[in-house]
Amino acid sequence: MSKALLKSTGIVSGMTLISRILGFIRDMIYAQLFGAGAGTDAFFVAFRIPNFMRRLFAEGAFSQAFVPVFSQYRTQRSHEELQELVDQVAGTLGLILFGITAAGVLAAPLLVWLFAPGFTQEPDKYELTVAMLQVTFPYLLFISLTAFAGGVLNSCGKFAIPALTPVLLNICMIIAAVWVAPYFDPPAMALAWGVFAAGVTQLLFQIPYLKQLKLLPRPRWAWRAPGVQQVLKLMLPALFGSSVAQVNLLIDTLLASFLVTGSVSWLYYSDRLVEFPLGLFGVALGTVILPNLSRHHAADYPERFSQTLDWGLRWTLLIGLPATVALVILAGPLLAALFQYGAFSPEDVRMSARSLMALSIGLLAFMLVKVLAPGFYARQDTRTPVRYGLIAMGANTAMTLVLIWPLAHAGLALSTSLASFLNAGMLFRNLRHNGVYQPARDWPCFLWQLGAANLAMGLLLWFGAGDLESWIQASASQRFWHLLWLVIAGGGTYLLAALAVGIRPRHLLLRHES
Repeated sequence: MSKALLKSTGIVSGMTLISRILGFIRDMIYAQLFGAGAGTDAFFVAFRIPNFMRRLFAEGAFSQAFVPVFSQYRTQRSHEELQELVDQVAGTLGLILFGITAAGVLAAPLLVWLFAPGFTQEPDKYELTVAMLQVTFPYLLFISLTAFAGGVLNSCGKFAIPALTPVLLNICMIIAAVWVAPYFDPPAMALAWGVFAAGVTQLLFQIPYLKQLKLLPRPRWAWRAPGVQQVLKLMLPALFGSSVAQVNLLIDTLLASFLVTGSVSWLYYSDRLVEFPLGLFGVALGTVILPNLSRHHAADYPERFSQTLDWGLRWTLLIGLPATVALVILAGPLLAALFQYGAFSPEDVRMSARSLMALSIGLLAFMLVKVLAPGFYARQDTRTPVRYGLIAMGANTAMTLVLIWPLAHAGLALSTSLASFLNAGMLFRNLRHNGVYQPARDWPCFLWQLGAANLAMGLLLWFGAGDLESWIQASASQRFWHLLWLVIAGGGTYLLAALAVGIRPRHLLLRHES
């Protein structure tokens, strides 16, 4: 079983890696061509609003509500009933999303005022953001339907295609930035149309694979159908439960709009670097274990349910902890090596490094939430994560109002990190308290081994990185080769140290297989 989970996780991670690499290329192009100015601030807000709602509706609430219901139907019902569920959910979801999209386009001025009120102090920036949002908002409709298709494919064990689909977003955005932007005034407006094109392309890409499974939707409105009601019942509370980190980032964007020009962009580039390991491993693990947990729950296998959670947590710490350490230590070098070209200045590197260090502290917590939350959604419990999510959101807002004054945009990032640890801690405590999750007995030893391995890696990176100013003053090639050496040396040190303290592949198998 663990081999199948590892294979599926590897497929998702591999496809995500391709997407993230293209995403870095995209962001490097953004930095070089557009820098961190009013145009990029406007675009990042205009893209963040529908992207936030995408994660809220599509990848967040909908996926975690639909996959358990789909798995239940697939396990206990006929193919005809499964097809009927797909048709009804596709039609109902599609019509609701169309209405939300139309409302979002019409209410773009209000949305920009709500999510970036500081932009109203600069009329040109505000109007540009509104115009961009009217173009980017339909992305919500297309990408939500894409996520629906991806949920069907993932539940049927077809992980590669949904994981590969985001590559198309980055390809469209690169084309828009490099070849289309010169035809627009301002050039950054082309990025908004790139988002629109990406939404359409991603949806069309998945349709042939649904047809292969004989589950191509024939959409029809069915608000009162039992399966649709079951999905909606689970979905409504989940709107906040799995998306707390995104809500917190949106709050950060709102408050950052009042700070100096460039603050929104600095937070964006910080978020992008944190999203790399989060998407590569955290989201991949969450994507893979949710259908498995749902099947174990539907088949009434509580022991295997717990074992799958244990397996997910082990891999989360094995990968998430060194990723956190590396990002905190190498924040400045990473930004200098990847983005210090063209319009992205040394000052942008310094400012982005502050928020990246603060946000990186929470990386492990972000990953833990991605693995722990499916432990609730698979059991069709969406209310508990909501309650904890709202508590964490309130804590984030309170901490933000305190930390923004001494730390500016970095204070926003730090409050998000601390709130995520609170959220992860509450989720874990509930699963343990209710006996849903029973940790293996060797966890204390495993944690000690991880601590020793990460200490060895951290010391090498700390002494090997040097000070940020030397990176800023170095040439592009020098920054690249120095960073490459640090990544290889750091990864090698972590691997050798882990083996030296006794971590073995058998420790990462499911308990009943070890």
